[in-house]
Amino acid sequence: MRRIKKPVFFIVVVLIAVFAYLTFAGVSTTYGDIETKIIKSTDDIRWGIDISGGVDVTFSPSEGVEATTEQMDAAQAALDMRLVNLGITDYELYVDYSNNNIIVRFPWQAGEEDFDPEAAVEELGEMAELTFREGYETDEYGLPTGVTEENVIVTGDMVVSATAVAWEENGQYQFGVALEFNEEGTAAFAEATERLAGTGEVISIWMDDTCISYPTVESAITDGKSSITGNFTYESAKDLADKISAGALPFKLETSNFRTISASMGLGARNAMIIAGIVAFALIAIYMIIFYRLPGAVAVIALVGQVVGSIACITGFFGNIPSFTLTIPGIAGIILAVGMGVDANVVTFERIKEELRSGKTLNTSLELGYSRAWSAIFDGNITIVFVAIILMGAFGPPDSLFSKLMGWLYFMFPTTIEGTIYSFGYTLLVGVILNFVFGVFCSRLMLASLSKFKALRNPILYGGVKNNEENL
Repeated sequence: MRRIKKPVFFIVVVLIAVFAYLTFAGVSTTYGDIETKIIKSTDDIRWGIDISGGVDVTFSPSEGVEATTEQMDAAQAALDMRLVNLGITDYELYVDYSNNNIIVRFPWQAGEEDFDPEAAVEELGEMAELTFREGYETDEYGLPTGVTEENVIVTGDMVVSATAVAWEENGQYQFGVALEFNEEGTAAFAEATERLAGTGEVISIWMDDTCISYPTVESAITDGKSSITGNFTYESAKDLADKISAGALPFKLETSNFRTISASMGLGARNAMIIAGIVAFALIAIYMIIFYRLPGAVAVIALVGQVVGSIACITGFFGNIPSFTLTIPGIAGIILAVGMGVDANVVTFERIKEELRSGKTLNTSLELGYSRAWSAIFDGNITIVFVAIILMGAFGPPDSLFSKLMGWLYFMFPTTIEGTIYSFGYTLLVGVILNFVFGVFCSRLMLASLSKFKALRNPILYGGVKNNEENL
């Protein structure tokens, strides 16, 4: 600490101030009507449905059906498409393969007044209608018309399987979709392909009223096994295969859990939590400055950095990083993490006071105070880290890293509440990590830097009892 120079305090404060400004204001560029986010602002926080209001629904296969992984992927693809067709693009969709559940959440859209969530959920859970149609004639709304509307070649119940396949051609891997039809589908598809082969015509594939592909008929297919080739990647081939399989699912999705949250109630709760957090922070700042004097003021600056860092981790900060969904329990996690930061500073400052009052010099007291407090701070915070990881694993998205690690525990908890609790675990984990960065490292740098100023070396400013020259 003796090597820390006077300007370090000002450098750290300026960095925290700049970080705070960027986090709250953001940085973006505008070209015409297109805005590109370089650094996100607080306006880019994605609020959970418990704040913004919305729908939380869990779908399961109809009773008695044990769906395979492939069938659950297909059902997910169908739900993805239907959500977009309903104009719902800001949604969360998770597949819980172990329990055969699909969890869907989506917020109320801005200006929505006549949106019927129950009708939307019912529509989402219906069996997808898959059709293979002649040609690709559409009206102004993209719906099938003319011969495409009239001539349905094959329906979803005639499709046995649809899988993504790969093969090597000219030293490069090519991808496509392999189809297999039942006896009725084989006959219908053979008649259509024999008639359309070599004419340049297409057979369009429709999911409900959305065209998902329209391959050209190159040759007659009479064995009931067809393939769709083209400029596919493995991901795009699997996506198409899943969508086709969704229309061939032998079951419909049933609603096992369903709840709606009004936007007004959620916003009221959010505002109350934010006000409570601001009031709590102000009271903590006053307490720290009164009881711990100069170290208390340094702790307040460090806590500001910790809160700003938590918000930055929620927004993603950089424009290319996805935002994290913040819920009311997530706000509580931020507040709790601030409390952990205060505790760390209190432990440290009490150690410094003890060393000063035992007659040690200021430099020695600062050094020993931080070193002797470290084990208590580490032990207290590391237990919170474990708790946060468990919460994120038990209540997080089924495909997340923590959920996979905590899969043995996940089945014990209702999947419909994982979003809110997951947010709490995330903000708590981030807050504790930032506590080490700001509450321990940065506060130590700032306090050591201030101690280099002659006017600020009075032990009374650090909790000592008097200005003793031996302590200088």
